Amino acid sequence: MEPWIKIFTTRSIAEASIVQGMLEENQVPVRQLNKQDSSYLNFGDIELYVPGHLKDTAVQLVQQTLLN
Repeated sequence: MEPWIKIFTTRSIAEASIVQGMLEENQVPVRQLNKQDSSYLNFGDIELYVPGHLKDTAVQLVQQTLLN
């Protein structure tokens, strides 16, 4: 089984959702891992993972999105 690679980390649920949606629109499968504390949302991160063979494509898409 191919490993999933972390390509994005944020503390904002909204930002994670936007990036995840953009990747899914471009046919890149995404898994979201929310490590935030349920009581204190400013503790912990939200991480997005993609399949290893799509890492470069996903990173380019994220960079383009964040620059605009």
